Amino acid sequence: MNQFCKTLCGEAGGSAPCGEPMLIAARKRVGAVPQPPGNGIRGALHHGPAAPNRPPPLRERPAPATLPAMFRRLILLATLALSACAQHTSPPLASAPRPRPVWAMLGRDIPLDPDFRTSRLANGMRYVIRRGTTPRGTALVRMEIGSGSLDEADSERGYAHFVEHMAFNGSTRVPEGEMIRLLERHGLAFGADTNAQTSFHYTLYTLDLPRANAEMLDISLMLMRETASELTMSPEAVNRERGVVLSEMRDRNSWQLRAAVDEMNFTNPGALYARRLPIGTAETLGAATAQSLRAFWQREYVPANTTLVVVGDFDPAAVEAAIAKHFASWPAQPAQPQPDAGPVLAADKGRTGIYLDPALSERVTAARNGPFLDEPDSVASRRESLLRQIGYDILNRRLLRLTRQADAPFRSAGFSTGEVFRSGRTTTLAVDTIDGGGRAGLAAAAREYRRAMTYGFSAEEIAEQVAIVRTAHRNAAAGSATRSNAALVAAALALVRDDFVPATPESSLARLETFIPAITPQSVMAALRRQAVALEDPLLRFAGKAAPEGGEAPPLHSDLAMPISAPPAPWWRIPANRCSGSAPCASPTAFGSTSSRPISKRIACWLSLASMAAICW
Repeated sequence: MNQFCKTLCGEAGGSAPCGEPMLIAARKRVGAVPQPPGNGIRGALHHGPAAPNRPPPLRERPAPATLPAMFRRLILLATLALSACAQHTSPPLASAPRPRPVWAMLGRDIPLDPDFRTSRLANGMRYVIRRGTTPRGTALVRMEIGSGSLDEADSERGYAHFVEHMAFNGSTRVPEGEMIRLLERHGLAFGADTNAQTSFHYTLYTLDLPRANAEMLDISLMLMRETASELTMSPEAVNRERGVVLSEMRDRNSWQLRAAVDEMNFTNPGALYARRLPIGTAETLGAATAQSLRAFWQREYVPANTTLVVVGDFDPAAVEAAIAKHFASWPAQPAQPQPDAGPVLAADKGRTGIYLDPALSERVTAARNGPFLDEPDSVASRRESLLRQIGYDILNRRLLRLTRQADAPFRSAGFSTGEVFRSGRTTTLAVDTIDGGGRAGLAAAAREYRRAMTYGFSAEEIAEQVAIVRTAHRNAAAGSATRSNAALVAAALALVRDDFVPATPESSLARLETFIPAITPQSVMAALRRQAVALEDPLLRFAGKAAPEGGEAPPLHSDLAMPISAPPAPWWRIPANRCSGSAPCASPTAFGSTSSRPISKRIACWLSLASMAAICW
């Protein structure tokens, strides 16, 4: 089920971060956990086209999945938790997730971008329409079924993905073998312009239209309706496609997938999602029949479980009429509730695990689970998420600085917290080291984590992050009119999957400017502690080519108990004699700095120093 490539997501939409496994799309995740080159497993777990390698659009708060988590965004292949001495406040009490609303903006204080048109047919099918002109004269059509591999019974493992394949193998109006020819006659290529993907919690069908005209709209909606309710699934077609699916299973049975499965089972033993990989099992796929696949399809593909998204250079009123023409006659049926993906056990602690594979570079993670925090989208929750993200970004920046030392203790490290669907959350500290450097690397990262949680952050660090966030929001607002169709679709899907309201970049900027005075070291640390699970007696997992010395995961408790000092003066600390003007830019203190100049002017000075110009203005 993205990140992280994950930065402070803004409202233009969201997707799973670059290089992250598909599971991230199913969960919100805050903080960056770096993935070593070549260690991505997205292709192993997410059955569909890979996302382009680009950073996600800006948001006021991190997106799930956009899971999803986004998801968007593996459920935390690098999850880790270390805390000791960290002075965490008690987290808010968690309760069972509330029933999801028809639309997230109903009864909320985040205004929907008025150019998004949302509604629901009498049969329960939802739709989102948005005019988009970048690129001009094109359109994107998406149909999302709110069911994936989590909705399968034990005997149905792999059926959601198998049904996705069968959508291209014959329906009432498009006989088997005719779909590709139909698409090619209208300038679409199978794979590039037409595709589908199956996740743990949804199945998505995609059509990219090179021409936004009435004929193309009619054809695309006809094909989506055929998929929704008119598939034939002949026994012969099922037998032919079975070989394709099994071949895909063999191709994806890589070291990345095996490592991901071990990670899932270690972090959340017994969780349903770890037993519901979208590809399924050879046994259940081999036993699948046209009748059993049709039963799954008819149960899950119902109007109440379906959302259509159309973004492009169309008149929205014409699109709405076309949707009604093709889908209003689809008989209403109730949608089955999606099973809980867990359990995610907050009390689970103190376990260690070792996973060995010759292809792996060395990684040590420490993690703790916590309950799911049900936080409906609102001005208050976006402010909370912004404060958290600033905290994670500062801590990860400190870890990044350690990698640039001549004797760096690790190659990369990251601290993050992410949702495990709607079943819980996991806080992780993940450390990638050279072979044999696991203990020293984890100890160094743990000390930096404890230092941050004990001493907090400086005003300069906060100001730097605020400047970054403000610039990103201003750029998003300036480019609001030329947002790409893909970004608008991502925003619509964030609404559908994650109940994240797509507001205008201009309103997002206005809310940010109002909130900036409240972004202080104290408020950032308080928000971080409210979400991050204390890494006390964590789940420790070692992965690498050879077992660590002694055959056990690196011990950590003694490292966590070692004394820590306040952080050293930040690299951007500006001695008084380096800046011109009647007053110094900053004077050193035990932690952080003070200044008679406003934060904005100090930032200008820091940026100037980075360019070898030592003048404040």
